[in-house]
Amino acid sequence: MNYSIPLPEPSCLGISGSSELFPVNRIFCVGRNYADHAREMGHDPNREPPFFFTKFADAVFTGDNYPYPVATSDVHPECEMIVALSSGGTNISGNQALNCVFGYGVGFDVTRRDMQQEAKDLARPWALSKGPDYAAPCSILHPVSEVGHIEKGKLQFTVNGEIRQEGDIDQMIWSTPEMISFLSTMITLKPGDLIMTGTPAGVSAVVKGDHLVGHVDGLSDLQLTIT
Repeated sequence: MNYSIPLPEPSCLGISGSSELFPVNRIFCVGRNYADHAREMGHDPNREPPFFFTKFADAVFTGDNYPYPVATSDVHPECEMIVALSSGGTNISGNQALNCVFGYGVGFDVTRRDMQQEAKDLARPWALSKGPDYAAPCSILHPVSEVGHIEKGKLQFTVNGEIRQEGDIDQMIWSTPEMISFLSTMITLKPGDLIMTGTPAGVSAVVKGDHLVGHVDGLSDLQLTIT
């Protein structure tokens, strides 16, 4: 097949214990999935239906030195557990949802908070505030065959060794199978899709020179330095 321009390089994540790569198709992010974070953002944490926003697949970043995003002076990385799908479908039942999961990782949902707030104030979409270049730094993935299904465990985010965020995966308002099942009623899920599962309280700004570490028990840490 001939193309008018070169095909873009696929976005991929490394896999623990394997030389294979996981190709990323799409990135779905659930909003306000920890009650304490919902409160700090000024929202009621009652168990309303989940809502999602998206990031581009090429937002995945796997390097050590992270370039500070342009068009902002208020960057907030939100530490989250990532769920990577090996299969998908529509109207997936909660009982079958975990069968779609390839594995788990750690990610940062990078937000240009000043841009987001301006968009909210003007009642405009805030997709670009969540979508700068490299908006989704990610660790390597750990397959289900290695770590099982992660339903609990400490999530911690540190900046220069100082704890900014700390919680537990079992504090998610919507569990992994519930998120997969609900999302599949809205869109056909596909192999290679990632779901970023939300973040606990403590989200705050970072600056150039900061060293960030995202941790979820049982998974490889995500570490990078803002440049």
